[in-house]
Amino acid sequence: MNEAVRYEDNLLEELINGEIVAMSPSPTWNHISISGNLYHVFKSYLSGKSCTPIPDGFDLHLSKKDIFIPDMMVVCDRSKIQSNGVHGAPDLVVEILSPSTSARDRGYKKEVYEASGVPEYWIVNPVDRSIEVYLLANGRFSLEDVYMLPSEQMREEEKPKLKTQLKCHLYDDLVLSLEDIFADLL
Repeated sequence: MNEAVRYEDNLLEELINGEIVAMSPSPTWNHISISGNLYHVFKSYLSGKSCTPIPDGFDLHLSKKDIFIPDMMVVCDRSKIQSNGVHGAPDLVVEILSPSTSARDRGYKKEVYEASGVPEYWIVNPVDRSIEVYLLANGRFSLEDVYMLPSEQMREEEKPKLKTQLKCHLYDDLVLSLEDIFADLL
């Protein structure tokens, strides 16, 4: 199999550690909304710059046994972008959690992104409206911080401690508001 994206019975599939793995059937509204909001922010910011954002649905070839479909990525070395996918580590990878993919996104895929040299990896949780930012240093990911919007379940004294503005470490002047990223969710 040369491509991660295959449609059999309308299921999207990835090649993970040499095995074909079905992704969730259709994504939820919240998943689509977050993905679109993130892409829009990066598309606007990167207009006229050398890096390019790539939305959900494009293959990422990291090895012969690992071809993923991230929810969004940013690639600054355009020679990595080919007609059938990105070949090599992007500069930023974003995965939006769903119940069926959470363990892989936090486990095996994170390990592969780390080993492949992805400098920045975001795990977005639509349920608690949070983003975990991992940065690569000395070949290992470390959790830079967790950014989160306040929820009704939180105590009032917890809310002011939350970080709701996320600075993308690839760029000195790109700060994303979690209000914008999580806008229009159900």
